[in-house]
Amino acid sequence: MPKVLVTGGAGYIGSHTVRLLLSQGYDVTVVDDLSHGYRHNVPPERLNAMNICHTAALAELMRQTRPAAVVHFAAFIAVGESMREPERYFANNVGGSLSLLTAMVQAGIRHIVFSSTAAVYGNPHATPILETFPIQPVNPYGESKVMVETLLRWFDAIHHLTSVSLRYFNAAGADPSGALGEQHEPETHLIPLLFRAIMTGKPITIFGNDYNTPDGTCIRDYIHVNDLAQAHILALEHLMSGGATSQFNVGTGTGHTVMEVVRAVEEVTGKKVPYTIGARREGDSDALVAASGKLRQSLKWEPRFPNLRAIVEHAWGFAKKHY
Repeated sequence: MPKVLVTGGAGYIGSHTVRLLLSQGYDVTVVDDLSHGYRHNVPPERLNAMNICHTAALAELMRQTRPAAVVHFAAFIAVGESMREPERYFANNVGGSLSLLTAMVQAGIRHIVFSSTAAVYGNPHATPILETFPIQPVNPYGESKVMVETLLRWFDAIHHLTSVSLRYFNAAGADPSGALGEQHEPETHLIPLLFRAIMTGKPITIFGNDYNTPDGTCIRDYIHVNDLAQAHILALEHLMSGGATSQFNVGTGTGHTVMEVVRAVEEVTGKKVPYTIGARREGDSDALVAASGKLRQSLKWEPRFPNLRAIVEHAWGFAKKHY
């Protein structure tokens, strides 16, 4: 039974990945400081409440548990917040990752799957985005992920620590069982915010309707969180079987505007979403859709839930139980 350590494993994508890993026979150790994750998202015996900046404690935990590989989610994720507080994002996302990699070297752990972002591409010149596109982030959040990918390249060259960086945008949906879902605080993701608007009657603000898109609202690639979790597991298996360091986009290859998501939520819930149109958010791009052909071909990944309606239905199933 392969052993895996998951940082940020009590968070949204992390907890879904932990759940899938356990269901597929992995022995999982979770590290999460619970600043954004939730204790109830993971089995209590798996959880180590620890900040990844504590290098010595992390290295000691790895020496004790001897994971074959690490899956690294622990990071701050809000683009808008990163434009206001870049110092927090570099300290946490870059500093924390450097601490983790240092601990891995000290403990002799040689493989890591990194939760990166397609925000590394900034405002791409074309869509869908390929891995060969220029790296040119337009916000500190994206820049922090570029910096970690740079660290990974050097740690491979010098310490022979192999990595897969998965670049994706809008994780969405929930475990079909309804046991896990999105619970960010503050919530920044579109679909839960639309549900909240329906349930409270308080209008959601849609940031900008003057983008260069069919209806003026931003286009994003929404990927089911379980499909994303499975991509991390395939990346783990690639590294543990001797695969080389690489970077992969993860996406459906299909984009949806904000207003298309609003309509999908209204269809699934049978309720109207109250909303107002606000100013654009700083750092937002017109359209961001990730081509995932390299991942599909190299790691044989295929999304089980590629359409928006299934994503919204699963998210609503969770929201009705927990909001």
